[in-house]
Amino acid sequence: MMILREVKIQFREYSGVEELPEAWAGLVSEARKVSGLAYSPYSGFRVGAAVLLANGTVITGNNQENAAYPSGLCAERTAIFYANANFPDIPVTALAISAASAKGRVKEPVKPCGSCRQVILETEARFGQPVILILDGRNGIQVFDGIDDLLPFSFKPVALKG
Repeated sequence: MMILREVKIQFREYSGVEELPEAWAGLVSEARKVSGLAYSPYSGFRVGAAVLLANGTVITGNNQENAAYPSGLCAERTAIFYANANFPDIPVTALAISAASAKGRVKEPVKPCGSCRQVILETEARFGQPVILILDGRNGIQVFDGIDDLLPFSFKPVALKG
């Protein structure tokens, strides 16, 4: 017998950075700043990411394009991989993402790509806690309590155990 099921997600929406808690506002500010430093000569789409670690350290990253497109790296993975490589025992607690094009900061909050979502999921599994996602856009800021809301029915490390 076929059963129709529904998946619901929840997130908070803020009209601007001034409504965010101070730590999150600072992360968004850092993500905006480093988006301007992105290396994106092909797409012109500049993405910045700021990671907050449990010890208060902020790590930033931006997208790095390459003429051989698969060889580039997204801002989110740049920041998370740096954080995990240099602070392997300190959990990632939050991640802010901001993007801009030639027209300025994007209107709608930018979402992480599928590969980045999987890396965020792995980071949550690694430290046993969710990563707060703060997605920035001119029309508002969306805050998700973890990657499950952006990646339902995900492939988690526990699946490898059969």
